[in-house]
Amino acid sequence: MASRLLRVSAALRLLPAATARAAPVRHLATPGGLASDQEQATGLERKVLEAMNKGLDPYSMFRPKRYAGTKEDPNLVPSIGDKRIVGCVCEEDNSCVIWFWLHKGEAQRCPSCGAHYKLIPHELPH
Repeated sequence: MASRLLRVSAALRLLPAATARAAPVRHLATPGGLASDQEQATGLERKVLEAMNKGLDPYSMFRPKRYAGTKEDPNLVPSIGDKRIVGCVCEEDNSCVIWFWLHKGEAQRCPSCGAHYKLIPHELPH
């Protein structure tokens, strides 16, 4: 296999330069390279990229802001509905998660540790 490759490459070197085909020059979005993600994105992908460039978090991908968890400063939980199930790890080294329903309206307490959570409306970017 290697000897065949060497024979073909040696034969190609003997061909005159005029018969060799040059690769066509292609210019995409920028003169020196390929189009960026922002230049070629369309539809929902473009909306998400634009929102992220503005510093928004369209799909709650970033780490949430820390709150005190008190009644005056509850942990804010975004939801597209009127209720959402929430999991609370009450102690830092605890491996048990306490699950409870959080309803729209006033802040509610975790049944185990007493941390407060409040449901806030969240709209999807599309």
